[in-house]
Amino acid sequence: MIRTLRRKFIAIAMLSLLGTLAVLCAAIGVGNYLATSNRADRAIDLLYENGGDFPAPPNGAPDPSGGFGFQVTPETQFETRYFIVELTAEREVRSVDTEHIAALDRQTVVEYISEILDQDRDRGYAGYYRFGVFPGGDGGSTIIGLDCFVQIQGAYNMFRITLLVALACAAVVLLLLAFFSRRAIRPFVENLERQRQFVTDASHELKTPLSILSADLGMLEEPHPGDRWLESAQAQIVRLNKLTKNLVELARTEESVRREAVTVFSLSDIVQANAEAFEMLAEAGGKTLAAEVAERVEMEGVQDDLFRLLSILLDNAVKYCDPGGEIRLKLSRRGRTVSLTVSNPCGDLDPTKLPRYFDRFYRADSSRARSTGGYGIGLSTAKAIVQRHRGRITNSYDGRNITFAVTLPQGQYGRRG
Repeated sequence: MIRTLRRKFIAIAMLSLLGTLAVLCAAIGVGNYLATSNRADRAIDLLYENGGDFPAPPNGAPDPSGGFGFQVTPETQFETRYFIVELTAEREVRSVDTEHIAALDRQTVVEYISEILDQDRDRGYAGYYRFGVFPGGDGGSTIIGLDCFVQIQGAYNMFRITLLVALACAAVVLLLLAFFSRRAIRPFVENLERQRQFVTDASHELKTPLSILSADLGMLEEPHPGDRWLESAQAQIVRLNKLTKNLVELARTEESVRREAVTVFSLSDIVQANAEAFEMLAEAGGKTLAAEVAERVEMEGVQDDLFRLLSILLDNAVKYCDPGGEIRLKLSRRGRTVSLTVSNPCGDLDPTKLPRYFDRFYRADSSRARSTGGYGIGLSTAKAIVQRHRGRITNSYDGRNITFAVTLPQGQYGRRG
């Protein structure tokens, strides 16, 4: 349980961190892309407004912190590469200006123009060229394409660096969490251990006075046989003894499995033995039990725990099965796991309360639980046993039958049956 809690703590912390880093990387990448596009669009607008040339730079040195806009410097006309194409109203090429770009000839520019026209947009990218389409006075249009290779490459490099730094940070945080997670959950672990110790100590302390009370009542019953008050008191002592035993068992099943207690055993034999034992009990109550047990299903774990698990599920099914109903027990193998299901008809059941059935001391029908001697501990003990063996237990209701399904790994401690 402690190991599971530690893993969940690390998983939640890492998911939160990775989500935050993903948002950060996406924001940086999108922001950088938009800044590059806006800068290129501003340069294209300046070229169109000034007849294909950049305006004279303002007096004074340019401000490198001037935001995302395009600033004209004395070197701008030599650093910026672009082409200008004029089209007729029929979208035929009227003129091509490649004076300010050396990487493209007229034929290549015409191919880019075809790609730009196919996009049917005023702004966009054709390869790594940012283009702008402006209407002309005679129904034609002017297209200006700006070489943004360096800017796009810089944006991609910035995104890669950001992503690598984010992954490195996540790896460092994972190592730190793995190292410090023990300290983080230590108060919870200590509190849990104190609770377990208290339950165990209290249960043991109650055994002695309950034994004395039972003996005293036995002495009093000799001169007063059949006294209903004494019989009632004796029945309550029996209930308290059973309750303290269940509490100790619950505390024990929530502890980690000791390696020396683990064996390889036949789960088929355990299921079959429990089915035979509870078959007679079911028949005595006017019910039937049908078992479908796969042969030679072996697993590794604590044999006594699995025997107790079957006893809890079948006892619960016999107690709460509708009169004359059929209890169905099935054991099967699914790959590297085993599946165990117990179902029985149970009318007047509230499906919204199903998740609470595994809560400690919860009883869906208190009056019925009292008549059957329930304490609300059995299913919580069953869940603790399943979790102790790294399995999963669920319940479901189809409107008539309630089903408890258990999935257990066959070799959770390194071996397979």
